[in-house]
Amino acid sequence: MTSTPTPDISAQKPVSEVGTLLVFDGKGGAVHVQASAAAADPPPGGFVVVAGNARSPDFKIWLRNELGEFSAGLLTATSSRARCTVLDHQALFMFRVVRPGAAPEDVGRQIMTLLLEGGRVIIASEISIVDLLGMAGAEQSRHAPVSPADLVARLSLKVTDRLEPLIEVLGDRLDEIEETLITHRTERAQDRLEQLRRTLISIRRLVWPQRDALSALEMADLPFLSDRDRLRLREASLRTARIGDELQSLSERAVLVHEEIIDERSEQMNHTMLLLAAVTVVFSPLTLITGLLGMNVAGIPFADNAGAFWLVCAGLVAVLGGIVWWMRRRHLF
Repeated sequence: MTSTPTPDISAQKPVSEVGTLLVFDGKGGAVHVQASAAAADPPPGGFVVVAGNARSPDFKIWLRNELGEFSAGLLTATSSRARCTVLDHQALFMFRVVRPGAAPEDVGRQIMTLLLEGGRVIIASEISIVDLLGMAGAEQSRHAPVSPADLVARLSLKVTDRLEPLIEVLGDRLDEIEETLITHRTERAQDRLEQLRRTLISIRRLVWPQRDALSALEMADLPFLSDRDRLRLREASLRTARIGDELQSLSERAVLVHEEIIDERSEQMNHTMLLLAAVTVVFSPLTLITGLLGMNVAGIPFADNAGAFWLVCAGLVAVLGGIVWWMRRRHLF
């Protein structure tokens, strides 16, 4: 007797039970609805956003049933960098978001992946789209995104907004390192500078791919992209590029500070070597004289004179003073 397979209950759940459903009217209005995906058709000129947790098993099942195994796998796949991939009349856009309150040296990153279509955007991420966009205020002021591309541009601007305070902190730290160099505390400055440069490299890896992804989406040949959408994407790309330029400027300043530290250490090393050379020059004649007078042979001058020791010491002091005077006159130390 063949048993009938048990239906997957989670596959039958409406999207409102496995994610968030937002309806945008294309005129600045947005509504958070509690309905199935089929019931929430996009209004004329508007679009629908379906957002869910990328790690939720129920949402993954809904993605497979709605998009197929291949597209669902692309939405939930992890990646180290932002990217934009055009798939026929769709666009897969992924970028990394900095967690709020993260320290610059420990920048927490979360992945947000969007599948853009003409009247629908599917988002797979652990980040709440409502919190990131500030939808509560947008619904009241009617300043919500008006198109899928506008949504991407605004999300990108939110990401850069979270990066700007971190860049200011890094700039302040670099200023403190430069002030530390003035007091010649190069050892402490070197350790802090190395940590700062590692942090700058980490954040640059976050910013530059996002700029490239926005530029790729702007130039994509997609039917639902209007001239206004491309302008908004260009603005977001330029904003991201400006953040990247600030990071590049900080990196160049860090390189200059590193060179200053190397020059400071070289100067300290040269001063030390000069001091050792001066000591050697001063005591070499004294060593020669005392070595000659210390030979255990007959004929040593003043060998039988009781006051000869003090006479020799006085002569050595005179020789020492003369050498020091000559070196200072020649500005050797």
